Amino acid sequence: MNLTIDFWEPVLLSLKVSAVSLVIVCIFGTAAARMMANKRFRGFAVVETIMILPLVLPPTVIGFLLIIIFGRSGAGGIFIERIFNHPIMFTWWAGVIASVVVAFPLMYQSARTGFESIDEDIENAARVEGAGEWKVFTSITLPLSVKSLIAGITLSFARGLGEFGATLMFAGNIPGETQTVPTAIYIAMESGNEAQAWSWVLMIVLISFTLLLLLRVYNKE
Repeated sequence: MNLTIDFWEPVLLSLKVSAVSLVIVCIFGTAAARMMANKRFRGFAVVETIMILPLVLPPTVIGFLLIIIFGRSGAGGIFIERIFNHPIMFTWWAGVIASVVVAFPLMYQSARTGFESIDEDIENAARVEGAGEWKVFTSITLPLSVKSLIAGITLSFARGLGEFGATLMFAGNIPGETQTVPTAIYIAMESGNEAQAWSWVLMIVLISFTLLLLLRVYNKE
């Protein structure tokens, strides 16, 4: 196989998985943060702890739980297989799910921090003037919390790009299908191909460094 194809396949797949997972994380992470911001109810701490738990769980634990839930004998796996007539394990969509789980807490926390930094009087004033909740959210809440949201988006993408343990367990390491950059690096090192591993390491470091640098520059403006 052509060396160029060998190098770029994991990179392009990682970017695709991270991009798709980012869209999902942005939607659900922002929605969850909006519902939880400035709210306190019975069981609040338990609910929020569950949402941010993937931050501290070992990747192997996350991978194990994903297999239990979305494996061929799991409720989620059975449901998906009935709809699409194909198991989700060992597909690139399994990588997307793994990335969503590990990146969600970062998006949620960043968005919630941004939403809670907004003076509620500003939003309430808009409501008094007749603005609906959607109008308040899109015209006031989002613009005023944009820096926190961009931080969450950047960190979530970078986290999804670097996901390894859960992806390896749940999606596997199938070249051209589920092999992302982190799993490709692992296999390259295991096979003694240090030069190939270095090329992927430098690529992912460059991407992650660029994202974080741009975020820091943006936050200083």
